[in-house]
Amino acid sequence: MPTIINAETPAYSGNLTINVTSSQGLIPIDNAKIEISYTREPDTVVTTLTTNDSGQTDTVSLPAPNINYSTEPSEVKPYSEYNISITAPGYESVYISGTEILPDVTAVQPVSMTPIELEEPDAPPEEDINIPDHTLYGEYPPKIPEDEIKPMNESGEIVLSRVVIPEYIVVHDGVPQDSSAPNYYVRYTDYIKNVVSSEIYATWPENTIYANTLVIMSFTLNRVYTEWYRNHHLFVVKNHPG
Repeated sequence: MPTIINAETPAYSGNLTINVTSSQGLIPIDNAKIEISYTREPDTVVTTLTTNDSGQTDTVSLPAPNINYSTEPSEVKPYSEYNISITAPGYESVYISGTEILPDVTAVQPVSMTPIELEEPDAPPEEDINIPDHTLYGEYPPKIPEDEIKPMNESGEIVLSRVVIPEYIVVHDGVPQDSSAPNYYVRYTDYIKNVVSSEIYATWPENTIYANTLVIMSFTLNRVYTEWYRNHHLFVVKNHPG
């Protein structure tokens, strides 16, 4: 049995709320049981939560590092990491490792649970979700170099005649030249939120967050409109295929 402790009031803390929905139709799941533990001490439960009829938990305060680590250049990891274990009657359990908590801001962790009756008999068990280091802290390969000005010579069918805000985009999980990497349909709004949370810290000034978000949106829509990735396994659709 895990050890349950009561976290003392830290010098710095961040907030966490968890939204739990079904993978079928984003239906809120009530009475889901959630255990939160330190990533480095997975057997030590910090707190337990239960979702309401909207599939949401109360907001819990968790220890976090000094805010200066995320607002000024620093080699210290500016966020704390937690594991989240979610169980609910009639659903496959979910385990998330590495949820990041920054000081003085609220993190929202979405959780999608699969109904047990939809599980295929011979299907392997679902893998744990491991959130990697933030791109501002972790070590990642450099961006693939490319020309700032793209050639606009028309070749083949041109799908987009004007700039549009897509409903879904297809994200290629690999380098453009790797045709074996899987593709995922992602809502445009979710894609932007995921990129923003991976590229900047929520503790930055509000105007800085707005500016970076606009840059990310502009870059994404440029790739959509110019159809730059149509021959590189990343493209856009306005409606989900099914």
